[in-house]
Amino acid sequence: MSNDRPGVAASTGSGLVLAVLCAGQFLMTLDSSVMNVSMATVAGDIGTTITGIQTAITLYTLVMASLMITGGKIGAILGRKRVFGLGLIVYGVGSFVTGLAPNLGILLLGWSLLEGIGAALIMPAIVSLVAANVAAERRAAAYGLVAAAGAAAVAVGPLLGGAVTTYASWRLVFFGEVVVVALIMLMLRRMTDSPAEHAELDLLGSALSVGGLGMIVYGVLRSSEWGWIQDRPGAPAVFGLSPVIWLLLGGLFVLYLLRERLAARVRAGREPLFDPDLLRNQQLTGGLGMFFAQFCVQAGVFFAVPLFLSVVLQLSALGTGARLLPLSVALIATAVLIPKFGPRASPRRVVRLGLLSIIAGILLLAAGMDPGADARVVAVPMLLMGAGLGALAAQLGGVTISAVPESRSAEVGGLQNTASYLGASLGTALIGSILIATLTSSVIDGIENNPAVPAAVQEQATTELAGGVPFLSDTQLRDALTEAGAQPSTVDAVVSVNSDARLNALQSAFAVTALLAMAALLITRRIPARSPTAPPEPDRSP
Repeated sequence: MSNDRPGVAASTGSGLVLAVLCAGQFLMTLDSSVMNVSMATVAGDIGTTITGIQTAITLYTLVMASLMITGGKIGAILGRKRVFGLGLIVYGVGSFVTGLAPNLGILLLGWSLLEGIGAALIMPAIVSLVAANVAAERRAAAYGLVAAAGAAAVAVGPLLGGAVTTYASWRLVFFGEVVVVALIMLMLRRMTDSPAEHAELDLLGSALSVGGLGMIVYGVLRSSEWGWIQDRPGAPAVFGLSPVIWLLLGGLFVLYLLRERLAARVRAGREPLFDPDLLRNQQLTGGLGMFFAQFCVQAGVFFAVPLFLSVVLQLSALGTGARLLPLSVALIATAVLIPKFGPRASPRRVVRLGLLSIIAGILLLAAGMDPGADARVVAVPMLLMGAGLGALAAQLGGVTISAVPESRSAEVGGLQNTASYLGASLGTALIGSILIATLTSSVIDGIENNPAVPAAVQEQATTELAGGVPFLSDTQLRDALTEAGAQPSTVDAVVSVNSDARLNALQSAFAVTALLAMAALLITRRIPARSPTAPPEPDRSP
């Protein structure tokens, strides 16, 4: 008997199908957490810099963010199960290419592009496939398990990636993903497809969405090298200004055109990329804004903290992952315990307390960036940030889904994923660019004002480092200077300047991350004060 009829898998074998969908969600989240703890190793292995890995992480999340709504539309047109399988194939090919990557270009192709496209097809399909394969009374718990699978990847990723990278090779993680993809593919025939929908893909709207978001994120990503407004020495210029400001302005204009395109499609009675009226829903926009802020802050922290541990303190990938464990444990514990023991707690209050916990953790990290700092300085901040992120994770999904009728949950899920991964992309790009820009200015200033550095070296550094200073460990820098024939006294002086500049750069990155979290407090007024599951207020009328 075929399992393709609606409702069959909901009553038979739904547990196995749900496990398969959870495995898919786990894979989508695993990559970034693995890459974050292995940045230094991957950079050295493929012959690039930390900035190159930052580019790969940023583009990976950007591809997902910009194609998530389009991926959902394709799933509605072709069938969610078919698109889920197609996404798995693209993702598996991308993982295989990434595992073989000899250089940054192939890494960008396999991980950032192919895996990003695959994820954009897979993730929207998961929401609808859960509904098609799980009975209605178990559906809320099923969505919770899928979310928990993503949280588990955040927790397991640093340790798994660290252990594999330290004792074998980071490439094995991606080859392992190919095996998991193959196993999931074998289970596809047991899934019930979601009911077919009459949907229309607006290709121009999709292109405007990709173009606008891409221009903005790419501009932020290149700001450390090109400058925000005034062009830097050796950098390109457009009408006397940095290309970054033109990319930002151009991206905003393209997004304006997207808004007009959506409105025009609605007036003509045609299906838009997404319904622009959804953005008039205060609760929904509040939830989406908080998802954006959460992932922006989270991505900034997960980019900067591993750099401190793996480059400044020169810990192994496993050591780096172990130091991130308190954040992962606190995140999962808070995300699970708050709904269990406070199912009717005020979402607004929980979100605000979560943001305050995140801010406190980041400020402690910034204050701990001094020359005598060791790995212990991250323990308490990781706990505070994990608890805060878990508090947000416990509330925001319910806030967005309850803002609209159930029939529109898939559309809201697409917007939610877009906001999340756009936040992650911009967070990595922004924090990374601030870190490199601060490092560059601090190193150049330190060398120019250090009498132990010969004048010829000062002049050379000012010219050659203006485009950006690579984020190097003391050992890497010392070896490079020695190989270049620098005098021992010059080597010592430059290494000392670089050590101080790295801490200044990290401190600046954490300070900006804290500012982003504080700015998110302004959005919390759009979060409902009452839980969607709370009973109605009693009628007090006489």
